[in-house]
Amino acid sequence: MENLSVKYYREGRKKKLIILGILFATIILSLYALNKGAAGILFWQTFQSLFGKGQDISNIVIWNIRLPRVIGGIVVGGGLAMAGTIMQTCLGNPLASPSILGISSAAAFGANIAIVFFNAGLVGNEAISINNPYIVTIFAFGFSTLAMFCILSIARLKSFSRESIILAGVAFNSLFTAGSTLIQYFAEDFQIAAMVFWTFGDLGRVSWKEVGILTTFCLLVFIFFMGKRWDFNALDSGEDSAISLGVDVDKIRFISMTLASLLTAVTVSFMGAIGFVGLIAPQMMRRIIGVDHRYLIPASAIMGSFILLFSDTLARTIISPIVLPVGAITSFFGAPLFLSLLIKGESRR
Repeated sequence: MENLSVKYYREGRKKKLIILGILFATIILSLYALNKGAAGILFWQTFQSLFGKGQDISNIVIWNIRLPRVIGGIVVGGGLAMAGTIMQTCLGNPLASPSILGISSAAAFGANIAIVFFNAGLVGNEAISINNPYIVTIFAFGFSTLAMFCILSIARLKSFSRESIILAGVAFNSLFTAGSTLIQYFAEDFQIAAMVFWTFGDLGRVSWKEVGILTTFCLLVFIFFMGKRWDFNALDSGEDSAISLGVDVDKIRFISMTLASLLTAVTVSFMGAIGFVGLIAPQMMRRIIGVDHRYLIPASAIMGSFILLFSDTLARTIISPIVLPVGAITSFFGAPLFLSLLIKGESRR
C-alpha cells in the first residue's frame, strides 16, 4: 500500500509539474507576443508600458491593441480547449470538437445574414472590415445557440445517445454550411469579401469589454467543470460504471454539453471561426497526462491558450506588417500534428 501511495503521489506531482511548465511557457510567449508587432516597440519599453511608465505611443499600442489581443487569445484558446475536452468525454469520442457539432458553421451562417441583410460588411480602399461588429456578433451567437439547442433537443428525444448527438451535429453542420453557400452565391462582391474576412478568425477584433465578457464566462464554466471532475472521470470509464457510482449520466451530459456549446458560441461569435484548437489540445494532454480530469481540464485549457497564442503571434510576425488569418495557422499546424498523434496512438496498440 505504501508503494502504491508513493507512486500515486509521484504521478500527481509529475502532472502538476507538466501543467506548471506549460503555464510558464505560455507566460513567456505572452511577453514575447506583447513585444512583437509592426510598431517596433523595444523590450524595455514594453515593460515600462505595462507598469504605466512608458511613452504615450507605446502605452496606446500595448494597452489598447496588443494586451487585449494576447489576453483574448489566452482566454479563447483555453475556452475552446475546455469545450473540446468535455465534448470528447461526454460523447465518448476522441474526435469530438466544437466544430463537429455545427456550432461554428451556425455562427458563420448568422454572421453572413448580418453582413448581407443588415449591411454589416464594409470594404475600404486598402482593407476589408466589419463596420457593425456588434450586429454580426449578436447574429453569430444567436444562430450558434439555436443550433446547440436544436441538437440537444433532438438528442433528448433519442435518450441522449452519443451517436444521435454526433449525427445531429453533422447534419446541422451540413445544413448551415449549405445556407452560407447560398447566401454567398447571391451576395455582392464586397459582401462576399466581408463574409470571408469574418470566417478567417481574428484575435484583433476584441476590445477590453469583449475580453471581460469572455474571461468571466470562461472562468465560470471552468469552475463548474472542475467541480464535476469526478463525474467526468466516472463517465470516462463508461456509462454503466458511472451509473453504478451514482452519477446521473443524462443530466451531467446535458448540462456539460450545453455549457461547452455556449462557451464555443461565445468565443466564435466574438473571434470568428478558429479550428483545431478544441480538438488537438485535449488530445495532446490525454496522451501526456492521462484522462484524470483533475489535471486534464486545466492542462487542456493552458495548452489551448498556448497553441492559439503561438499561432496568432506567428500570424502577426511571419510576414509583418501583413497579418495572416489565425484560423488558417491553427489548421495548418493542427492537422499534421493531429495525424502524427493518431499514428503514434495506433502504433502503440
